[in-house]
Amino acid sequence: MSTITPTAPISKRSIRPYVLIDGGDQHTVFPGVDRHTYDQLAEAAGEGRPMRLVYDGKDLDIVVTGNIHEYYKDLIMRIVSALATGLDLDCVACGQTTWKTAIRGLEADLSYYFDPEKIRVAKEAMARMSMVPADYPRPDLAIEIDMSPPQVDRPAIYRDLGVAEVWRLVRGRELIIEQLQADGSYAPVEESRFLHIRGEVVLRWLNEAATEREAAWNRRLNQWAMGLGNQG
Repeated sequence: MSTITPTAPISKRSIRPYVLIDGGDQHTVFPGVDRHTYDQLAEAAGEGRPMRLVYDGKDLDIVVTGNIHEYYKDLIMRIVSALATGLDLDCVACGQTTWKTAIRGLEADLSYYFDPEKIRVAKEAMARMSMVPADYPRPDLAIEIDMSPPQVDRPAIYRDLGVAEVWRLVRGRELIIEQLQADGSYAPVEESRFLHIRGEVVLRWLNEAATEREAAWNRRLNQWAMGLGNQG
């Protein structure tokens, strides 16, 4: 069940934040935030913690993720890794990196490079230990764990970033694969263009993880993925 709790304003400006607690995640939403404020908060918060900032150019959603969110995130990361290995695909994970455009910004739960040129550029930047965001290309694939409804216009951010494909796990019940269209919208598709897997297959593996020992599930996942590569 969702609950919405008002919070006190953070400044004298006419911003009325609210808190949404749903699916184990907590959203603190600040309408009418300017870009400078978002940049300051993103820099202060840093990366690699169970909190994400999503800014669509006008509203800021600060998401504190719960245990179930992180559980699914870890499972999907393992599924992607197994598929990339089994299919012998060049893939570089860029995790929960902050991605920004001139107007908007966010942190995906998971993000990946598959394009060979992007992989080359990213690896060169990593070899230099570059801390400059501009040295890294935008990701090809982003994955979102939606234990609660998004509170800002996330598709607009991904459109501006030019992310070709987005996976959305909706409350652990549905895995939707969406791809960027020529008109700038995202449309659901049956199969990932990068990992050649259907959403219902990913969901099946997620569901089976709940009923198996972790070691047995991992072993079976990797054997299955290697089998996909051997089919060619």
